[in-house]
Order: sequence, then structure tokens, then C-alpha cells
Amino acid sequence: MKLASYRVRGRDSFGVVAGEGVVDLKLRLGPRYDGLIDLLRDDGVERAREAARGVRADYPFRDVEWRPPLLSPEKILCIGINYANRNADYGDQEIPKYPSMFYRAPDSLVGHERPIVRPRESEQLDYEGEIALVIGRGGRRIAREAALDHVLGVTLCNEGTIRDWIRHGKFNVTQGKNWDATGSIGPWIATSDEVDLTRPLRITVKINGEVTQDDTTANMIKSFSDLIAYVSTFMTLKPGDIIVTGTPVKLTPPGDPPRWLKPGDTIEIEVPEIGVLRNTVVAEQ
Repeated sequence: MKLASYRVRGRDSFGVVAGEGVVDLKLRLGPRYDGLIDLLRDDGVERAREAARGVRADYPFRDVEWRPPLLSPEKILCIGINYANRNADYGDQEIPKYPSMFYRAPDSLVGHERPIVRPRESEQLDYEGEIALVIGRGGRRIAREAALDHVLGVTLCNEGTIRDWIRHGKFNVTQGKNWDATGSIGPWIATSDEVDLTRPLRITVKINGEVTQDDTTANMIKSFSDLIAYVSTFMTLKPGDIIVTGTPVKLTPPGDPPRWLKPGDTIEIEVPEIGVLRNTVVAEQ
């Protein structure tokens, strides 16, 4: 099952993807749920599945404006330098013992097919294609062996970054990671009964049709289970929390200057089991 949030006919809603359209759950489940977050917190996923079973789509994709799948997650936790070959890019051959982490604000991410905004203050808009875990069942000190049981599903993220703002402070990256509308997430959540998270997933990123990232989760330093176990050691994970799991190395030849995104560029992030997250860059007005 694929769960999505969107705007249609002037109202915000959410539903289940059916072919090239969506089954509107807000119409079928009534006022009990205002959005997908409410559904998750009420353990309503099976209710959603039943409501959409055998039902034709209410709206075709062309009629909906995609929103981030979860509009107000309590936590968006991002993992840095989590692919072995990218760790080497930083001049470090030793595998790190613990993950690198930082937060993102919900307003820094837009939905599928929505414009990503390059701000007036910088031309150094960068991209990072990533797989994001969505927590369906909360917990604290979750055992690694049970970690995937707590995952509702997965989505895709362009963890967009303003590079020259990464080191404004001595020890942090928060400023460069949280500019409004500089990244994206979506297009939907593919539930874990459809995606085998124990097997490698291939993630590919294209800029204007050119492949610029291509790797599999087999090369992750810390697996999905490792990340959930680690994070839940020091904080309680809750339904709707998101863990963005790291980006592979870029395929730019060594020594080439960075390739910043510019207005008009289109970024596509694909994992076949999930779908394609697509956005185009615009300049801030």
C-alpha cells in the first residue's frame, strides 16, 4: 500500500495510491482523521487498507497537488555520511562507531512535483538523494532484532543543502540544512509489507536526466535496524517520526568543481520499490 498526502479541489486530504490515481481516505474515514499523522497515531493503517480495498481512484494524479506525505512530523532525524564510499570521500578510512545526526524542520521539505527554491543569499544549492524510514510503532531502547517491526514504510528524500551555510557555526550544520523549501520528500510512503527492508534497495539520482548518484543500501555503514536501535536509545520514537538514512557518493569525477543546482534543473530520485520523487528548482522571488 502507498499512502499519500495532497491538496485537491481546494482542500487538504490524504489517501491510498491506486494505479494512476488516489483513493481519498478523508472522504471514507470521516472527521476522525485530519491527516496521515492522525491515522498513524491511532493505529489506523489497517482501517485505511480496508477502506481502499477494491475501490477505484477518486482523483487522477493530474488533479492533485502533492504534499509531503506527513505534514507535521514531530521529528525529522537525518543521518550523515552513512555510505562506506562516501566516508572515504571525507578522508576517513575508519568506519565510524556511531552515526552522525542532525535535525530538519518540516518547512524545509516540499512534496513531489513542487518547486525547490534556491534562496537569494546563496548559489550553492546542493542535493542528496536518500531513503527515509517512517516509524509506525513507537518505542524506546528498541532492540536491533525488532527494529524493522517498528517501521510503517519508506519514502524518498532530497536532503537539499545550502553548502556555504553548513559551517556558519563551528560545530553544526543546522543552518545549511533548514532553508525553507530547499529539499523534498515523497511522493508517498510505501508500506513495509510491499518493500522488503532486509534486502538491498537501489537508489538512483538524476539531474536533467543524467545519473549523478547510484548505489544500494548494501553499502550503508549503519543499517536501517542499526539506526532505529541507536536513536531509540536516547529518545522515544513515535508514530510518524522520520529517519532520513544518508546519501551515497556523487559520481562527479575527482577534482571536478561542485555542481550546484540552478533554476530550471530537475532532480529525480528513484527506488523502484518506492517510486520516483521529482522536483524542479526555481529562484526565490
